[in-house]
Amino acid sequence: MKTQKTSSVKKNFAYQMIYEVLVLILPFVTSPYIARVIGAEGLGTYSYSYSVAYYFVLFSLLGIKNYGNREIAKARDDSAKLNKTFVNIATLHILISIVCVLAYIGYIISLKQVRIYAEIQTLYVLSGLLDISWFYFGIERFKMIVTRNTIIKIINVICVFVFVRSADDLWKYCLIMALGNLISQIALWVPLRRYVEFVRPDWASMKKHMKPLTILFIPAIAVSMYKYMDKIMIGAFSSKTELGYYENAEKVINIPMTVITSFGTVMLPKMSNLTASSNHNSAERYMTLSMEFVMCLATAFTFGLAGVGTVFAPFFWGKEFTVSGQLIMGLALTIPFISFANVIRTQYLIPTSKDREYITSVIAGAVVNLCINGLLIPQIGAFGAMIGTIAAEMIVCIWQVIVVRKELPIRKFLSVSVPFIPFGILMFAVIIGIKIIFKSGIEALLLQVVLGGGLYLCLCLWYFVKTQNEVVLRMIKTAKKRFLKNNQL
Repeated sequence: MKTQKTSSVKKNFAYQMIYEVLVLILPFVTSPYIARVIGAEGLGTYSYSYSVAYYFVLFSLLGIKNYGNREIAKARDDSAKLNKTFVNIATLHILISIVCVLAYIGYIISLKQVRIYAEIQTLYVLSGLLDISWFYFGIERFKMIVTRNTIIKIINVICVFVFVRSADDLWKYCLIMALGNLISQIALWVPLRRYVEFVRPDWASMKKHMKPLTILFIPAIAVSMYKYMDKIMIGAFSSKTELGYYENAEKVINIPMTVITSFGTVMLPKMSNLTASSNHNSAERYMTLSMEFVMCLATAFTFGLAGVGTVFAPFFWGKEFTVSGQLIMGLALTIPFISFANVIRTQYLIPTSKDREYITSVIAGAVVNLCINGLLIPQIGAFGAMIGTIAAEMIVCIWQVIVVRKELPIRKFLSVSVPFIPFGILMFAVIIGIKIIFKSGIEALLLQVVLGGGLYLCLCLWYFVKTQNEVVLRMIKTAKKRFLKNNQL
């Protein structure tokens, strides 16, 4: 078995960001083609079948993504403990997953109408049974995950363009996406013996894992209420076409959010390790730096997407999806709240095992979301889900801030976050001004991205230099050295 080496946070963040973005960006590459080939209704049908299957995968995973990552990170320096921890958690996960797969088969049998799409999604449900990505995150082997999944995702994209040619090929699209998920998980089992040795599972230890797994499952199911239940409710109470509009808008929002949350995933094992060693000063320093970096990105994405949304949507997906642009503008408001809460959750609440505080916040958000969805989706369709999601993310963030206000320097976190807001407003004004002049089209979109993004970048660099940000100054110093070295050659 290989000796574990701690990789740098910078490299792990890069790998994790690539991994998470690939999951979203490669299907996103196909979305203009898919939008025009199968249309809003077909896209909504796929989204509905996937969202239902997702719930069965969610139940099979319990809270293993965060819990497994945390426990493996704590045990990675002790080979015997690592082997035992992995086998017990993985065995428990497989047993629960088998029950979920059988339950999904029961759901398919109960369907009275067209069920071909639900049948195909069985492959996706099976992928949940084989998911051990949490193990590799815990030992910080991000590069290996990225490499394997990049190859599989690229093959996925090629298959979509080759085999999906008309609205009648919707079942092929479902099959390609579901099969890609399954193969991605199978691929992670191949190199597993290099990192862990299989031992006999211990039922007593498995039982000990059950309680914390269940505890962390509660926020996972609560979060899903305003991530996937939105789609199920739109499909059930409005129309598949409205769901198609919402699906594409959410795809756009998910890409920047994936970049931001990737940072939290990378920091979680490091913060768990620092917490275990009682290194509180370093933990607080990392949190403050993380918050500044994350909120810089979040502000850029919020004002940037809100500005370009109505130009981007009809250009990228066709005029049928103009409504998606309006939804992008609204959903962009969730980004700063999700980002702020993500730092608190992944770098403090989860590493310090403050699961109750985390759970109560997401339950509050889920309740608010379901209530607003139930009231508004039947009346205004996808826009009702949009309003519900914004309200839910605000509640989650505010709740988490309140419960940790005595333990964390919230004022310091706000002080490093707020300065980016005026930069974002200026960028938004430039983007809207370009839209007024050019109306729409590729020229308008390119100018919005280049001029708006360029302005925000320059303002942020000026701010970081003025405030003597240690990370940025180090990057500038390194860049200067490389530049001078290249010029001397």
